[in-house]
Amino acid sequence: MPALAGNGHPTQPGHVFTRRRFLIATGGALLAAGCASPSASPGTATRAGARAGSPRGRLKLTLREFELPLRHTFTISGSSKDVARTLIVELAQDDFQGYGEGPESIYYGAALAAQRSVLEQARSQIEAAQWDDPAELWQQLRPALEGNRFAQCALDEAAHDLWGKRRGQPVWKLWGLDCKAGPPTDYTIGIDTIEVMVAKMRELPGWPVYKIKLGRREDVEIVRALRRHTNAVFRVDANAGWTVEETLRKAPLLKELGVEFIEQPLPPEDWAGMKEVFPRCALPVVADESCRTEDDVDRCRACFHGINIKVVKCGGLTPARRMIARARQLGLTTMVGCMTESTVGISAIAQLRPMLDYVDMDGALLLAKDVATGVTIRKGRVKYPKVNGCGVQLLA
Repeated sequence: MPALAGNGHPTQPGHVFTRRRFLIATGGALLAAGCASPSASPGTATRAGARAGSPRGRLKLTLREFELPLRHTFTISGSSKDVARTLIVELAQDDFQGYGEGPESIYYGAALAAQRSVLEQARSQIEAAQWDDPAELWQQLRPALEGNRFAQCALDEAAHDLWGKRRGQPVWKLWGLDCKAGPPTDYTIGIDTIEVMVAKMRELPGWPVYKIKLGRREDVEIVRALRRHTNAVFRVDANAGWTVEETLRKAPLLKELGVEFIEQPLPPEDWAGMKEVFPRCALPVVADESCRTEDDVDRCRACFHGINIKVVKCGGLTPARRMIARARQLGLTTMVGCMTESTVGISAIAQLRPMLDYVDMDGALLLAKDVATGVTIRKGRVKYPKVNGCGVQLLA
């Protein structure tokens, strides 16, 4: 079984994989993130402080649906799409607006109609709620929203964005974090013909890390072809498309091609299979579909080296922070991933980044058209805007 370094990263024989060594290995490309604290202008800061100490107006909930065209058809093991449908949740109070996102996922039963329905049913409770911290609102609404975690997440993200804007600070700073810390994001190459996958990577050259979607017979040939065009670190995601035998056979070959770890090789219900893979695999394995909610973290300890948390699957930033903390206690590496989301959802995920070993937050880069401004990404480097909360501003 691959060992783990003291910082929680997997090691190679005779080599401790530290973040410093990773920076050197990638030619110094991973500079500190751009994150000048947005310290609001004096007028804004005074207004936020005044609001914090004075009676607050009633919350107003607004729901908007969007269809966002993708730059390319996006294919993973089992499905393809050309358009990303998403629900943007706005929580407004006084002169402040907070935004969150619930991308549609048929696989997880999160159709936009279902998300909208559960939020509309809880509208009166949401708009009448009294809270000082988003975690309080999350707990108050848990009974009403727990049946649809994508909707629960969208509201929780909006509450965090609103909370930071009211307080005149970015969320990462209110959590006591440093946005200069944290890993670079990877860029995802969806499954296609080898020629198209190479072309996709060459469209965005110079990234320090690429995440490659696999799940076909020619998986190793795909990675070998991509390796001819870059020295970047590779991560592969089988999206639950392999068997035990495939995983154990492909892992040594992928390791030779510079792959860092394998994400979700087996179907999420195949815990017995993962117990076979875990001690025998040549590469670390990271849970995705097997780790949806807080209750899954402890179970992953015996079958995976790390977990990939999706905030939409666990119900928002509030439970995601608890999952990260618990994973750390158990010695698991931590990663937060994304769906195909707009900058609204990606900016929320970025608030967690200083807490993580790895991050996959390239979802908005896969879009041909976005609906918001906020966190931006260039060659893996994350830049935080001079806007409070999660930094989101909805485009007209």
